[in-house]
Amino acid sequence: MSAHNRGTELDLSWISKIQVNQPAVLRRAEQIQARRTVKKEWQAAWLLKAVTFIDLTTLSGDDTPSNIQRLCYKAKYPIREDLLKALNMHDKDITTAAVCVYPARVCDAVKALKAAGCSIPVASVATGFPAGQTHLKTRLEEIRLAVEDGATEIDVVINRSLVLTGQWEALYDEIRQFRKACGEAHLKTILATGELGSLTNVYKASMIAMMAGSDFIKTSTGKETVNATFPVAIVMLRAIRDFFWKTGNKVGFKPAGGIRSAKDSLAWLSLVKEELGDEWLKPELFRIGASTLLSDIERQIYHHVTGRYAAYHDLPMS
Repeated sequence: MSAHNRGTELDLSWISKIQVNQPAVLRRAEQIQARRTVKKEWQAAWLLKAVTFIDLTTLSGDDTPSNIQRLCYKAKYPIREDLLKALNMHDKDITTAAVCVYPARVCDAVKALKAAGCSIPVASVATGFPAGQTHLKTRLEEIRLAVEDGATEIDVVINRSLVLTGQWEALYDEIRQFRKACGEAHLKTILATGELGSLTNVYKASMIAMMAGSDFIKTSTGKETVNATFPVAIVMLRAIRDFFWKTGNKVGFKPAGGIRSAKDSLAWLSLVKEELGDEWLKPELFRIGASTLLSDIERQIYHHVTGRYAAYHDLPMS
């Protein structure tokens, strides 16, 4: 991970007059989605790069130590060894960027990764995920407990009501407290953009989260009705760019929720490259939150190598 975002003092003049041009944003989103994707060996190379940005995630009520262990093994060995050898990439140490779990499963993940002999970070959701509607004291304690158990990244959720009612000072103060509770762990702030009401609110919430010291801003919990979308991403990426121009601080971006196909992942990489540049195309500044995306990427790489699609039993489950 890169150095922490230092944040800034709250400056509401940055956002007070902001109005997002929705038709222009929608046109840009259509342009990204309509573009033809890269093919053949170029596609394989970009897909392997996409693997290194994935926060491999399980956030289910039936998570157990054994399926966390399996997830961690898949994070260390995301693509079958023989496929990597065929691409001459077997010695590049390709792993996912992190493993993301509930706070109660952090110990299981840390233990499994240690047993596997790798240093992949463990990310934990916190602060009353996914709704963020528990008492502030409880939310802060959840962060501290996850950090104590070994999480080095904390994905917090904001209280959406503060955005919907324009309580920007209160939102800033809450995220500052989340930042402090994280200690040395990196703070990834989930905006739950599908519940913020407008693209203008998405921009304002993004800017407040970065002012308050978020190291990443993230689109969604994956549990909302609407999760990661390109219009929302464009607004967030441009907020990140504006914040960098004004402060010199680079903040990361993480789309999450509904990103399931290899083709989708290539579109997300392309969008980040075009809006923020190659500097952001590294795990320190870009992540994809996903649980099933890796399976489709591995299927596409299998097809590239063998010329046929894998049967269900050909690829190990994550």
